[in-house]
Amino acid sequence: MKLGITTKAFLAVLLVALAVLLAMGVAGRWSFTRGFVGYVDELAVQRVDDVLPKFVQAYGREGSWDFLRNNRRVWFHLTRPRMGDDEPGNWREDRGGRDGPRDGPKDGPRGGPREGPLDSPPESDLTGAVFRLGLVDAEQRFVMGNPRVADDPRAVRRAVRVDGRTVGWLVMGPFQSVSNTGAQRFYDEQLYATLLVGGIAALVAVAMSLWIARTLVAPIKGVAAATHRLAAGDYAERVIPSSRDEVGQLARDFNSLARTLEANERMRRDFMADVSHELRTPLAVLRGELEAMEDGVRRLDAEALQSLKAEVMTLTRLVNDLNELALADVGALVYRKQPVAVAEVLERTVGAYRERLAGAGLALEFVLSPGLRMAADEARLAQLFRNLVENTLRYTDPGGSLKIVTRREGDTLCIDFLDSAPGVPDTLLPRLFERFFRGDASRNRATGGSGLGLAICRSIVEAHDGSIAAHPSPLGGVWVALRFTALED
Repeated sequence: MKLGITTKAFLAVLLVALAVLLAMGVAGRWSFTRGFVGYVDELAVQRVDDVLPKFVQAYGREGSWDFLRNNRRVWFHLTRPRMGDDEPGNWREDRGGRDGPRDGPKDGPRGGPREGPLDSPPESDLTGAVFRLGLVDAEQRFVMGNPRVADDPRAVRRAVRVDGRTVGWLVMGPFQSVSNTGAQRFYDEQLYATLLVGGIAALVAVAMSLWIARTLVAPIKGVAAATHRLAAGDYAERVIPSSRDEVGQLARDFNSLARTLEANERMRRDFMADVSHELRTPLAVLRGELEAMEDGVRRLDAEALQSLKAEVMTLTRLVNDLNELALADVGALVYRKQPVAVAEVLERTVGAYRERLAGAGLALEFVLSPGLRMAADEARLAQLFRNLVENTLRYTDPGGSLKIVTRREGDTLCIDFLDSAPGVPDTLLPRLFERFFRGDASRNRATGGSGLGLAICRSIVEAHDGSIAAHPSPLGGVWVALRFTALED
């Protein structure tokens, strides 16, 4: 049988509550038995020790136990607690009509023994001591009292010794052997009260367990249902957090996951659309050129071949960029890092673009600090610089400039590429390094860029444990800031 999470939570809480109740009940019963019942037994034993001298003196006067057999009045007189002037000889006045009083009448009520002042308050018979006491003679024959306790192995025995001779035994049975006393009734009432309270507590535990299970599991069920819808492709699914605990954190994490998946799905669709667009444009040009040559509209000459070659090169660059990004994503690009002089790589790589920059009407300015070194793959670092320069060539208006600055700030090596207008709105600057991101129309890809150059730059920088960011340039365009860990000179 498959149990749901609600049932499991309910059973878990309920079983814990019932286990606690059971443990409390067992502990309470054990404490009651060892405490109260033990205390009652101790009082009974004290009663035996208190009345034992009265039995010794009575036997010494009578010489046998015959005066006590079947004489309840004398028995109860001897077994009651000792009073202030209750002399042992006064038991004779309670013998009824058998021997009659020997010492004359006393001043007690109705001719009974006189009740003098007590040395201490009498102990209550709620302990059941009177009914748990018995007397046997020296041959273990029953004399008086409770006949059942005489043979009880749990009973407490005190020898009645007269002139150094054991003439009998006072036997006190355990508390549990008497059931018709007030103490036993109290014991039963306590047990009943314990069971009643335990039953009520169990019902409360059931109600609380059900409420806790539903309260705890309801949000989890909501997240589970939303997860099924998310797995089915509904990336707009969200869960409303109902608390600030771990369950609420689970709901917030789910929402974060859903937003990430939604953004990734949107990026995937945009990426596929952009790739298809980038591939379709040069392919359409190639197809048009070839069809024109096939129909005789255009001759197959050097100019036509140069046009075809340009479109093929565009396709080649796009495929190479896509392949490089794919390799970077899976960590398959190999980087052979070694100490590199940054200024030398910049001058050699960017210097090769002087003629192209001049042809585009752009001035090149270097502000390089000598001696700056970093651990890098020189070929990848040169590729990073080329992509940034290509980005400036494509998107910077003629008559502008490109300024490259290097400096050191503590342990950080800073490389800044600053170009002139047009710029990019501040809200779009963080997205410049996304694949196929289309920014402001003034910096579009009509000049033939694949839209992957800056994304490749970010991959190269991250592979060197650096950072790359875009800011508004003081020259009016874009400021690309590169930050790496510098090596000691």
